[in-house]
Amino acid sequence: MTGPAIETRNLSRHYGDLTAVDDLSLRVERGQIFGFLGPNGAGKTTTIRMLLGLIRRDAGSIRIAGHDLSSNRRVALARVGSIVETPALYLNLTGRQNLAVTCHMRGIGKGEIDRVLDIVDLAKEAGRKAGEYSLGMRQRLGIARALLGEPELLVLDEPTNGLDPAGIREIRQLIADAPARFGTTILVSSHMLSEVEQMASHVGVMNQGRLLFQGTLSDLIRTAPHRLEVRLDDPARARTALADNWPDAEISGAGLVLPGVNEADAAAINRQLVEAGIAVTGLTIKPPALEDIFLSLTGETA
Repeated sequence: MTGPAIETRNLSRHYGDLTAVDDLSLRVERGQIFGFLGPNGAGKTTTIRMLLGLIRRDAGSIRIAGHDLSSNRRVALARVGSIVETPALYLNLTGRQNLAVTCHMRGIGKGEIDRVLDIVDLAKEAGRKAGEYSLGMRQRLGIARALLGEPELLVLDEPTNGLDPAGIREIRQLIADAPARFGTTILVSSHMLSEVEQMASHVGVMNQGRLLFQGTLSDLIRTAPHRLEVRLDDPARARTALADNWPDAEISGAGLVLPGVNEADAAAINRQLVEAGIAVTGLTIKPPALEDIFLSLTGETA
């Protein structure tokens, strides 16, 4: 694989008057687990379908592993595995037979089947019909199929949708381990930041067709202000003392919480309280909750 695993420039897709994807420039480097975040309807699945050549784009360019999707589609997608929404399985066939069909269609040796069944821990269930599988087992079978042929890029669209907590943990751990075990780059889409933050090192946040943020998780945290928690002996009097300079201070338990502060602010607040004769027993600067950042970026409400 040469160049970024995924690179789009000014990518757009329209459905009549609806702009599903608007001028999207996305870059996913090799070896990353890239969390593609946004509420339902943000444009994530439309983007993924364009990346995989399943629907046409109206404008812009797509390069997969350094290959232009328009002029070199076969080579670009040769080492890509994917799940888009719910895995499409033959429910009347066994898990092993489902994988055999895919091997036949893609010209992959059937020796791959045992390898991927072991990876997703389905070897003992491979003789059962897929229609008898739980949702979690079907998702794992879908991932096994995506892993056939040792793809360099794995694209997973909402892989934990509909799973119970145990199933979510299984899929999450499988994804988190994949780059180190197989050298695979992963793009995983989700509307749940709490899931992605346990797997991904880098994220892109999308809403209403536009990319709002792209970078590391730590960069995302730095986009929002921190808050200061102050422990003291008289919260009500402290709030009054700070009212002119810090009107957003709120009483919380035996102290105050002040949003949008930095270290210099904390020192100034501490000095002002001490000068007012209020005993301060502790100051803690807390980063914003990732869920709050996500909601703020997307304009959603909790």
